[in-house]
Amino acid sequence: MLRLSLVLLLAVLASALYLVRTQYESRRLYVELEKATAQGLKLESDKERLQVEKGSHSTPLKIEKLARDRLQMRIATPAITQYVTYKDATAAHAGAQHE
Repeated sequence: MLRLSLVLLLAVLASALYLVRTQYESRRLYVELEKATAQGLKLESDKERLQVEKGSHSTPLKIEKLARDRLQMRIATPAITQYVTYKDATAAHAGAQHE
């Protein structure tokens, strides 16, 4: 009888320790899940904010202003346009051989 009581006591203690460990692990995983959920919501918020910023930065007026201010670019006009002529190298070479 004593042996059976001892075995049952050990079984109760083992199951109690297992229950405590399981509850601890459950709580730890729940906290981890809450952190991941909060991080996911923050990332979603950041994504929406960045999409709005991207839309505002890609407007033609914004791009033109950045080109003027940062790159010192200006609108091309006929007065400042330089035309490059192309001289066909094979025609020039053939003309040189005929001479």
